Amino acid sequence: MLSTSILMAQKKSPEQPTGILFLFDASQSMYARWETNTKYEVAKKMLGEMVDSLQGMQNLELAMRVYGHTKKYPPQDCDDTRLEVPFGKDNGFSIKKRLEEISPSGTTPIARSLEECGGDFPKSPARNIIILITDGIEECNGDPCAVSAMLQKKGIALKPFVIGLGLNKDFIKQFECVGNYFDATDEVQFKNAFNIVITQALNNTTAQVNLLDIHSHPVETNTSITFYDQRSGAVLYNFMHTINSKGVPDTVQIDPLGMYRVTAHTLPSVSKDSVTLTAGKHNLIALDAPQGDLQLRIDGANESNQLFAIVRKEGESVTLNVQEFTDITRYIVGDYDLEVLTTPRIYIDNVNIAQSKTTSVQIPTPGIATIICNAPGYGDILVEKDNKLEWVDRLSINSVKESIVLQPGLYRIVFRPKNSQSVIYTIEKTFRIASGISISVNIN
Repeated sequence: MLSTSILMAQKKSPEQPTGILFLFDASQSMYARWETNTKYEVAKKMLGEMVDSLQGMQNLELAMRVYGHTKKYPPQDCDDTRLEVPFGKDNGFSIKKRLEEISPSGTTPIARSLEECGGDFPKSPARNIIILITDGIEECNGDPCAVSAMLQKKGIALKPFVIGLGLNKDFIKQFECVGNYFDATDEVQFKNAFNIVITQALNNTTAQVNLLDIHSHPVETNTSITFYDQRSGAVLYNFMHTINSKGVPDTVQIDPLGMYRVTAHTLPSVSKDSVTLTAGKHNLIALDAPQGDLQLRIDGANESNQLFAIVRKEGESVTLNVQEFTDITRYIVGDYDLEVLTTPRIYIDNVNIAQSKTTSVQIPTPGIATIICNAPGYGDILVEKDNKLEWVDRLSINSVKESIVLQPGLYRIVFRPKNSQSVIYTIEKTFRIASGISISVNIN
């Protein structure tokens, strides 16, 4: 009979369908005596009891692939693997009936059988699980570890379970890279291992993501969290982090069988690789995510007029965020460089974001220059900085009047009418912009 924990799992069946594929060893060695009977008879009996207990469970389908049973050994036939019972609901009777008809006879093509398992699962999304029951190691020069890794990387199946029946201890290490290995040295251990495997296969478990401040307190929150499959990179879970009514990070249901990369989408994001969970327990996952706020303001202005600043990590060229003025945005503590998209650009380096504090950056109110020309032409606006002229903007060649918002400073216009084909017609005009002041600049 199933353990109490498995019966509880039945009552609260997972929302996502689960497909369990039993990969059963029926090679010649399974005729060996083990405890009260042959290994095959003991394994057949316990698998039969297991599938009986799973009858009627919601969101669960079972299947069985067998190897080493269609050809005699010798000679060795490494293609001796077959899906004997395809996936279906409440098909425990079919699995038991087929096991009664099978007789161990052949070799042990584990890698080939695992590879074939990849095509046995239905195409619809599900938690696909392989449970390998064997008493021997690969005998066909295949690489079960590589095949298992491929199935996981492609997202075809979760990390398999392996139950070894009286395996030589020298062989055990060869299965640790295949999946979660359970060593059954006798019938009691085999039954216990089977119960543990099914419990883990059926139960989702809980996790709590702690976003830590600089004091290692889990007080950061209100950012999205993504769980990626570590091998395939597939997105598995997404949720918005929150502190619950008890003042602690809220609990989420996470499949305990996977290995995850957990990312908090802070600015910049923070991640933790190779996260594994303990089934049936409440797991704590800690990410260092200390944050503070950045507020952008214009001196004396109540509205941003759609002004933005590019935010980059100090010394880096990659754009981290484009923040609008008057917004308050959270960033991981540290130093940042700002490029304010004014005319001309304003560069502010080494802006420090501190834990739980708001850093305010304020720029001068711009002015407005209305440029008036007698005729359309080619004109550049230059700003004087440190005895140098820097290009700021270009006048429209089809307009004789335009208004340009400029930061306070000393400017020059270099202009030539479109129809004048000689540099002697160049006109140079100097003007100064003050905060909040509008001026007219006539080019004659």
